[in-house]
Amino acid sequence: MSKALGALLGVLTAIGGFIEIGDLVFLGQAGAQFGYALLWAIPLGILGIGVFAEMSGRVAATSGRPVFDLVRERLGFGVGLITLIAGQAMTLLTLAAEIGGVAIVLQLLFDLPNQLLILGAGVAFLVLIWVLPFEWIERVFSLPGLCLLVFVVAAIDLDPDWTAVGNGFVPNWDAGDPMLYAYYFVGIVAATFMPYEIYFYSSGGVEEGWSRPHLRLNRLTVVFGWGLGAVLATAILITAAQVFEPRGIEPELLGTVALGTQIPLGEAGLLLVLIGMLFAIGGATAETALSGAYNIAQFLGWEWGKYKRPSGAPRFTFAWMAMLAAGTLIILTGLDPVQLTEFAVVLGVVAVPFSYLPVLLAAGDPTYMGDQTNGQLQNTLGWFYFAFISLVAVAAIPLLIVTNMGQG
Repeated sequence: MSKALGALLGVLTAIGGFIEIGDLVFLGQAGAQFGYALLWAIPLGILGIGVFAEMSGRVAATSGRPVFDLVRERLGFGVGLITLIAGQAMTLLTLAAEIGGVAIVLQLLFDLPNQLLILGAGVAFLVLIWVLPFEWIERVFSLPGLCLLVFVVAAIDLDPDWTAVGNGFVPNWDAGDPMLYAYYFVGIVAATFMPYEIYFYSSGGVEEGWSRPHLRLNRLTVVFGWGLGAVLATAILITAAQVFEPRGIEPELLGTVALGTQIPLGEAGLLLVLIGMLFAIGGATAETALSGAYNIAQFLGWEWGKYKRPSGAPRFTFAWMAMLAAGTLIILTGLDPVQLTEFAVVLGVVAVPFSYLPVLLAAGDPTYMGDQTNGQLQNTLGWFYFAFISLVAVAAIPLLIVTNMGQG
């Protein structure tokens, strides 16, 4: 495969894999309740995750070290273990919610019993992750996930007031209940900063054998992949604001978010969105299962990686299979995937500072990076966002309680 084609596929994969159930839930509800007033949270969050993703990819390409390989070394065993436990718990809850989301979309498409679809999804992911090499796990799910770009078409077709849209990129704490507004702000940012994303991204760089020649690909993926992903997230919120807010509809069901495209684009738009949701959420399911295995294997020093045969990394293979089985069993208990998503996303941000601090420290350390250490701008943005996500982490649980998980 040519380098140009490889770069294009990498960027497209980043766009198609950007949206998962947490983004769909919070963007849809934020648009329905506050119109365009929370649009500013999207670029704020995207810039932050982009800063840390670029650092983690650069660390992986320069030193061959993924995130959790650094956690124990940089934070010590005690704090590292706490980070591992917190990260694993949130990754598992997210995995369960993603499996439930896949089952919901399948039920909307085929009208089969939900419990049967959950079991079927769990088995299907077990087979697919076992059979597919790493790069194809990304592409099989993320490229069809680009069908979600129909939200961009829907948002434009709905002909919003573009002046009001522009005003949405300026904070407006007078838009409604300030606590509820803060809760959805935290939710949008937290969904962007989900820890598993950085775990998977850095481990993926090692899986694909990144080295110094891949530094440009890393930057392209972050800038264009995450940048265009932000356009998609913006379109989802605008569509929700146009369709649901005037009608007083709160999209508490995942399928309701998809219905936002049916009004401007009809059945074809709805079908495309459901296909996009199926593959985007499915991709997040595979990523979270593998991320959980990456974390524990890297922290404990096990052999790991999809580039190895299962017999070459048996404990890593068992770990992702156990994560997948546990996530399936959790959602089979009857928990609502949407509520579980909100819980996992908001609580997950509490673990983010501990997960991202080792990346920031390593990216600025010449011992790891040589001549690829952070520049002044990267360091400034990195420490600013570390302080920012630390504040968000402190606010997350009180807001979850005060707003009754966004119910007011």
